[in-house]
Amino acid sequence: MEYFVRAVIILCYALIVAIIIRSLMSWFTVDPKNILLSIVHTITEPILAPLRRILPRLEMFDLSPMVAIVLLYVIVWLLSPFAA
Repeated sequence: MEYFVRAVIILCYALIVAIIIRSLMSWFTVDPKNILLSIVHTITEPILAPLRRILPRLEMFDLSPMVAIVLLYVIVWLLSPFAA
């Protein structure tokens, strides 16, 4: 059980990094055929798409990456006592 919890925590951290990379890449003009962009988009879209349906969009700001990161940190925080 401990190894499974650690794997989930590592997955959460990897998703946080992917979401940050996606957010940073949205600030710049990147070729849509860029392989890194498509990989990051494929990894993060299943997490961000449901949040976009729930959260209202504030003009040009998309709050779903920030909410997703907070939720992932909450998952890590809840699971960390079981990973000891």
